[in-house]
Amino acid sequence: MIISSNLAAQSAANDLTKTSAALTKSLAKLSSGSRIVNAYDDAAGVAISLRFDAKIERANAARDNVANAMSFTNTQDGYLKRISKTLNRMSELAMLSLDGTKSDSDRALYENEFTQLSSYITNVGGKEFNGVTLFSSANVSSVIDSEGTAFNMTGVDLTSTTYTNVTSSTIATTVGATSALSGIRTAITQLASDRATIGAFQSRLNMANDQLSATIENFTAASSVIKDVDVARESTEFSRQNILNQSTTAMLAQANQLPQSVLRLLPQ
Repeated sequence: MIISSNLAAQSAANDLTKTSAALTKSLAKLSSGSRIVNAYDDAAGVAISLRFDAKIERANAARDNVANAMSFTNTQDGYLKRISKTLNRMSELAMLSLDGTKSDSDRALYENEFTQLSSYITNVGGKEFNGVTLFSSANVSSVIDSEGTAFNMTGVDLTSTTYTNVTSSTIATTVGATSALSGIRTAITQLASDRATIGAFQSRLNMANDQLSATIENFTAASSVIKDVDVARESTEFSRQNILNQSTTAMLAQANQLPQSVLRLLPQ
């Protein structure tokens, strides 16, 4: 036995330091829910998870863009549904005005309603969505995935000659009604094409939204595998380290008492 150097106590103290560090680390994982508390826990995992997290955030932002684009096209289609009803009514008025048993004063009454409906179409042509014109020849571009892919939606132009020929026509005379009816039929055909185009955009946007949802789900799962702690396994590790810590603490106390036994060898 020696007094000047208590090697048993030093060894126990070193073991206690290690078990205390392991216990603290395990506790940090359980309390945070993350397997990677510090970068040195898994440097490669940190780098990968950061890239995954960034991709998830971009995908969430892209999904917001897609939702806004869907709102834009839904608003367009909502107006075009009413334009369709308006053109149908205008075609009906034109047909009524072509009735040879009607006088010009009768046609003037039809013309009043026809003019109001024309004004409605003109008014809709100037509508906006969050400051962006709903119906113009300009394309509307939106980013629809986490990699920045742009999706261009061609403009639906209610100020084109196809529609302005209708809004500037008259049914006050049979000649005018004949010309107006021809223009309305052309506008109805164009309107059907415009709505079909919007429908195609909506279909593409729905698919993009589904893809983004799948991307977010898959990368969230992948990131979880890297970052999230396995509570069952870590709880077992925490219990193990806690037992070792208590045991090492007891052994250190015993080691510190060993030199005192040397005193019994000394003469009194």
